[in-house]
Amino acid sequence: MVRGYRGELDLNNVQKTLCRKHAGAARWAFNYGLRRKQEAYKAGQITPTAIDLHREINALKPSEPWMREVSKCAFQEGLRDLDAAFKHFFRKCRLKKAGTWKGKCGYPRFKSRKKAIGGARFTGSIRVSAGAIQLPRLGRLRLKEHGYFPLNGKISSATIREQAGRWFVSICVHEEEKASQAATGDVIGVDLGIKRLATLSDGRTFENPKALRKKITALKRASRRHSRKAKGSRNRQKAKLRLSRMHARIANVRQDALHQATAQIVARTKPDAERPRVIVLEDLNIAGMLKNRRLARAIADVGMYEFKRQMLYKAEQAGVQVLLASRWEPSSKTCSWCGWINEALALSDRVFVCLECGSVQDRDANAATNLAALAQ
Repeated sequence: MVRGYRGELDLNNVQKTLCRKHAGAARWAFNYGLRRKQEAYKAGQITPTAIDLHREINALKPSEPWMREVSKCAFQEGLRDLDAAFKHFFRKCRLKKAGTWKGKCGYPRFKSRKKAIGGARFTGSIRVSAGAIQLPRLGRLRLKEHGYFPLNGKISSATIREQAGRWFVSICVHEEEKASQAATGDVIGVDLGIKRLATLSDGRTFENPKALRKKITALKRASRRHSRKAKGSRNRQKAKLRLSRMHARIANVRQDALHQATAQIVARTKPDAERPRVIVLEDLNIAGMLKNRRLARAIADVGMYEFKRQMLYKAEQAGVQVLLASRWEPSSKTCSWCGWINEALALSDRVFVCLECGSVQDRDANAATNLAALAQ
């Protein structure tokens, strides 16, 4: 199986400058290839491929000294990314012509260094130790987290990328897939919400960190400070860095909460009898839910699609089956005791009161119980 690992780099100033040069070279190659493809299309010529464009770049190296300061991988992978971008563009065009794609096709656009520094991908000789990684031309780079990257797997590529002033490296490792034993625990229903991140049928709850809501005032203030600075000034660059760090902090808080919740639900490290054999999730129409202008920000702050994505791949690795209930299943409106359906239940009703059997339950707990019952 192919697995990805991501860790933060501990770089000095010389290494940061060299990483910026590689990111700039990859960006330049992408823009160069896009320009050449557009020129060939307008002239009615055959569109050059990534191999043809890399030959042209190699011919330019004697007259451009800065090209010799970076690895050839930066140019090669930048051109390959351009070919992949056009491949996805034409695929979406075919789907849109067939009527199965409603969004934009996403024609490749020129990359600007004003928006982000970007990154670069490396192939070839890549070596990993307990506390460092060695990349072509960059040499040995220290890692802030020791012992996380595998030492025995085959590494096919490594990608460095800057985010909010911090540099990260991601490696693609080919590992042997270990056969996981099928879990034999109880069935668990999971109900996602805004007030609480997830409510389980066994009584456990996971709180929603509300990462954006808690920082929205400070985020607006930082955004105003950034917009009021003169363009091209040093103060604007400082304000941009503060704003990007705040965005990264919000994303990291949300991502950490999702990883902890999904890991505890799947319980991969526990014995087979303590792992749930079936997990039932709702197949929510998240894109449709985001069209509600009153709840769109709160729904996006939860990260429901990311929760589902993590649950699916973690459950597969742990030998747990995941069932997706229909989005039209009235799990919140149905009484888990007698089966009576309350058609008049509103979103503001946080307590479910059954008029048939008289049971009073939490709305989310009742829905989670109904979801678990679907797997029986």
